[in-house]
Amino acid sequence: MSIAFPAPDADVVARRDAIIEGLSALVAPEALVTTEDERRAFETDGLTAYRKMPLAVVLPSTTAEVSAVMAFCHANGVRVVPRGAGTSLAGGAIAQEDAIILGVGKMTRILDLDFANRTARVEAGITNLAISGAVAHEGFFYAPDPSSQLACTIAGNIAMNSGGAHCLKYGVTTNNLMGVTLVTNDGTVVELGGEHLDAPGYDLLGLICGSEGQLGIVTEATVRILRAAEGARPALVGFSSVEDAGACTAAIIAAGIIPVAIEYMDREAILITDDFSGAGYPRDAAAMLIIEVEGSDEECTDMLARIEAIAAGFNPTSIRVSKSEAESAAIWKGRKSAFGATGRISDYICMDGTIPTGQLGHVLERIEAICAEQGLRVANVFHAGDGNLHPLILFDINTPGELQKAEAAGDAILKLCVEVGGCLTGEHGVGIEKRELMRFQYAQADLEQQMRVRNVFDPAWLMNPAKVFPLEGRVAA
Repeated sequence: MSIAFPAPDADVVARRDAIIEGLSALVAPEALVTTEDERRAFETDGLTAYRKMPLAVVLPSTTAEVSAVMAFCHANGVRVVPRGAGTSLAGGAIAQEDAIILGVGKMTRILDLDFANRTARVEAGITNLAISGAVAHEGFFYAPDPSSQLACTIAGNIAMNSGGAHCLKYGVTTNNLMGVTLVTNDGTVVELGGEHLDAPGYDLLGLICGSEGQLGIVTEATVRILRAAEGARPALVGFSSVEDAGACTAAIIAAGIIPVAIEYMDREAILITDDFSGAGYPRDAAAMLIIEVEGSDEECTDMLARIEAIAAGFNPTSIRVSKSEAESAAIWKGRKSAFGATGRISDYICMDGTIPTGQLGHVLERIEAICAEQGLRVANVFHAGDGNLHPLILFDINTPGELQKAEAAGDAILKLCVEVGGCLTGEHGVGIEKRELMRFQYAQADLEQQMRVRNVFDPAWLMNPAKVFPLEGRVAA
């Protein structure tokens, strides 16, 4: 199995020199990347098994420059692949030979902070974590926290509707996004939403969030900032079986307790992350939950006591409740470094599917069996509270056929998610990785309706065209 790309447009490729000359009139010389060596830095993203050399890379500094570049590409029939930091694990920012990459990495300014109304207006190239850093001095933070938050941009977060460990309580990007400045495919600049909580007319903001760069380029965003809680404390609970960990998760939610986060690791992930971080995880456990609550000391103590009482009914092998900030940091250290720790020992594909939490035990058993059938190991690290799975399928890229086995296992896992009532993605997006599986999630009529909406924004399919929808059966404008 191998993920296909559309054949490049030979006419566009033949006009490369003229296209670069036209682009050079629109941005500063340092904002245009044209040499092969420099372009190679942009040939892939977080899905590193696939690479395509872009026609050129343009790095504008303003919305006006983005608008000029988009108008030029529209007039000349040049495809555009939007890019934030290139951390997409679904191949959402991988280039094409007949497309430019338009990166927003130079657009990192904070434009306005309104603490009274709890909003921040930022340029789209700012990193996720930098927003929280800019408001922390007033006791605020930006809630969505993907594992790549140190590097990933708010533009990429909006494109993929990113979440993170704390989305159980605070929601994903769409729940914290209030407005955007959007440059459409022909260079038109429009404002959607704003600092107000709601707006008349169609919810176009909801349509843009999660559209994977196919409906326009977001250059600015207004996001919701929240007052930080008085305190937060995690508990770490080890279990003798995967089923007990899944059942405990469901029981906590059913009891009406909404922790900030409930994170899951299986034995493989526990050993990998503990070897790397020295976090002191229960190495004899079959599965582990990190459950974090927040509030005053009294509130945290009360909620953790209730969680301990619930967990006691599911055969825990260990329960460790944080008593200090240092202990809290140690508990989270391994989880936050899980992907990097796994990359130390193996190549891997990080999957992203979502299931009803009541299906956790069954699905985790099947994931283990699916990977075993391919002769592969799997480490499960995911957001248990909302059923967003991230199985890390381990393989050796230097062993012929192992990548294909890993991809086959990944496809089977995502199909399993749909079969039990879930969906193909929770926060990574579709990209190229899950594109052909969209037929498994949706009927052809459903896909065609989505493509008709896409056609309104981009009739010529110039924006990120290789992504999201199966290559066969696309609906023309």
